[in-house]
Amino acid sequence: MNALAARFNAIFGADMAGPLAALAVVLIVFGFASPHFLTGATFGSVAFQLPELGVLTLAMLMPILTGGLNLAITFTANIAGLTLAWTLQANGGIDAGPGTFLLGSALALAVGAASGLVMGLVIAFTRAHPILVSLSMMIFLRGLGEFLTRGGDISGFPTFIAPIGHGSILGIPVPLLILIACVIASHILLSRSKLGFSTYMIGSNIESARYSGINTRKVLVLVYMLSGAMAAVAGIIMLARFNSVRVGHGESYLLITVLACFLGGINPFGGFGRVLPVFVALIVLQLLSSGLNLLGANQHLTTAVWGILLIVVMVLRWFSAKFIRIVK
Repeated sequence: MNALAARFNAIFGADMAGPLAALAVVLIVFGFASPHFLTGATFGSVAFQLPELGVLTLAMLMPILTGGLNLAITFTANIAGLTLAWTLQANGGIDAGPGTFLLGSALALAVGAASGLVMGLVIAFTRAHPILVSLSMMIFLRGLGEFLTRGGDISGFPTFIAPIGHGSILGIPVPLLILIACVIASHILLSRSKLGFSTYMIGSNIESARYSGINTRKVLVLVYMLSGAMAAVAGIIMLARFNSVRVGHGESYLLITVLACFLGGINPFGGFGRVLPVFVALIVLQLLSSGLNLLGANQHLTTAVWGILLIVVMVLRWFSAKFIRIVK
């Protein structure tokens, strides 16, 4: 048994056991509960619904690894989407060309990165708690968006944008391909770059990282800038998916991004965790949502289940850590 566990850990990593076990449980339970669950329609629906949540989770991941948090990711995504929408509206609306879309997307990414830059600078130089800083940014972005849009939404975009939210290439949804590209990029960044190494060092012990020669202020600023830019990518996907932009889009995703990170083995205090288990955890959560919908549960119950699941995950982690100490 120990040899099998060691072999599994060597191939997949110890942090993959929980997400894969949760995936198996969800597939088995809902597979028996609903004859329509293990079908192509269900998995196709998951493939289209997962990307914006997945990209937002990646935006949450890096700040958590430093021991922080970015509560402003959903409103950063909305402001970035609004930036793209305003660019398109100002240059022809539904008649805007691909060049305008590329310009608007670049501006959206810049706005997202600027949001992260402000948070990173405040956190790095004042040592204010990331929760307070990101909460302040969230309130600011929400208020700014409501003021600029008067609480309404913006719609009417060129038809060539639709495939980004609804199209497929060789049967694979385009937004899922974007998510996979972001997952690969995040994995490489965290596992093979100096910035990734510094991120883990800061999350483990920021003072030790500083004494070892790491420019912790620079790293924190870069981490939050990348978080904001990743949130902007989610905003672009949501614009294409919903064919409209509104300040409240994706507001419920904030809880789920944190849940996905913890379910994927990310240490809430920073310093430990990988991208791939988080990706599996995202699939589990989306399948859970789809399964509950097939059983007739409404979205409010699904949100409640996610909240309970977050508590269960934390309790199980505590029991697991206690059991390991007893065994040792």
